[in-house]
Amino acid sequence: MFTDTSPLATVRAQPLSCYARCAGYEIHFMDWQPAGQARGTVIAWHGLARTGRDMDALAQVLADQGWRVICPDTLGRGLSQWSRHPDEEYRLRFYARLARELFDVLDLERVHWVGTSMGGAIGTVCASGLFEPSLRARIATLTLNDNAPELAAPALARIKDYAGQPPVFASMAELEDFFRKAYQPYGWLSDAEWRKLTETSMRRLPDGRVTVHYDPAMIGQFSAPEDDYLIWAHYDALQIPVLLLRGVESDLVLYETAQQMQTRGPGTQGLLHWLEVPDCGHAPALNVPAHWEAVTEHLARGTEEIVNTF
Repeated sequence: MFTDTSPLATVRAQPLSCYARCAGYEIHFMDWQPAGQARGTVIAWHGLARTGRDMDALAQVLADQGWRVICPDTLGRGLSQWSRHPDEEYRLRFYARLARELFDVLDLERVHWVGTSMGGAIGTVCASGLFEPSLRARIATLTLNDNAPELAAPALARIKDYAGQPPVFASMAELEDFFRKAYQPYGWLSDAEWRKLTETSMRRLPDGRVTVHYDPAMIGQFSAPEDDYLIWAHYDALQIPVLLLRGVESDLVLYETAQQMQTRGPGTQGLLHWLEVPDCGHAPALNVPAHWEAVTEHLARGTEEIVNTF
């Protein structure tokens, strides 16, 4: 059972809804600030067809422990603007630019990165410095929540199929039922969490019906000639502690791929920690104590290693 014994545990952090101008777009993010002086900053970045509000539960725990937590909505998702040039901008390289400009706007010198699925891939390409060299020294640790440098093709096809043709429903109840089925691999969520996920993942159409919150054009990333998510070169360049949380039933991150990660990049330096998450597929919802413990232990481990380098 997870127990928060920090002095700030009795003071519940409250998030601020904020906007920043990054790469010519208005980007929305939730800013969870602790009651006292921050121990550091965590970037918590959501998955492909999701929003930063998916990170609320984890952010609450971390903020109550004294961390500042920034949870962005990626371009084309949630409350952020949609791209004017989707073919070029719904790509990892452009997402890295958005991250770098967000770092600059918020004056973030050093952060820990927690990323679910796409958010993990964005963290990987940011931390490698191959797209945005200035970010290499600004990311202290990386948590990959069911993400790897190579993703299973059948799972990508499944995601492209459901995300590329957003459904439309007459009622919120129907939309919630759709989400419960589509995101069943997330693992256990309470009824209240399913309702919140639905409410933070919808938009109404002119006729009053409801659909998902994102720009369907973002799925074009998977139709490009090159595989935007084949990022071994970025992973091999990492020299920071990496935590891999893999859903035991994940069809996106294969067990064999996780094994390969142990023999490359940070895996060869003893910097990769791999944890199989039971009762989950793609991807663990980061909403229960076992998930929080894994992340907080990694943050502590990374903080210790940073201190030991000085």
